Amino acid sequence: MWSSTVIEMIEKGILESLYMTLFSTLFAYVIGLPWGVALVVFNQNGLKPNKVAYRVLDALANIMRSIPFLILLILLIPVTIFVVGTSIGTTATIVPLTVAAAPMIARMVESSIQEVDSGVIEAAQSMGASNWQIILHVLLVEARVSLIAGATISIGTILGYSAMAGIVGGGGLGDIAIRYGYYRYQKDIMIVTVVLLVLLVQLFQFVGNVTAVKLDKRRR
Repeated sequence: MWSSTVIEMIEKGILESLYMTLFSTLFAYVIGLPWGVALVVFNQNGLKPNKVAYRVLDALANIMRSIPFLILLILLIPVTIFVVGTSIGTTATIVPLTVAAAPMIARMVESSIQEVDSGVIEAAQSMGASNWQIILHVLLVEARVSLIAGATISIGTILGYSAMAGIVGGGGLGDIAIRYGYYRYQKDIMIVTVVLLVLLVQLFQFVGNVTAVKLDKRRR
């Protein structure tokens, strides 16, 4: 059962899971980071309050986060086909993973930035800093440790989403677990894939914690 073919398949599954997770996280942050910043800036106590813009972004984040990933995966099939030309495979899975993760990241970014001491912001304003300067050099810098912690959580969540994508042929360790562990009743393979997923999450958590600690020491 544990032939070289099976081992190669699991190795490929690890690489596919990493590929989906890392690229989805990258693209989700391209969307979610400015989205989260905008939620803070447009808030009634923000740098540039805008009730309409805030309510639209806030409602959009709430609605998208309310849709279960598997349902979102199916709903986005036409969009996925339009973007990458297919709805099956690791590259195709990146599209729904990005869409699912972006609002979650936006909320984490919003929460991280809101932790910044208002006195630091007021000090920057008193020195004549523009809103963009405050965002780039005060809010994001002061919140960097919390942002790293949020990124660690996001990567772990996205990795879990990528495993669920195996139900529709998304590839990766989740696909192997479903095909061999569920459909073929090879529980040993399923257990190995689950252990590998747990180890990957622990690895991301470790790297994130180490990075956060180093950044926190620099601030001190």
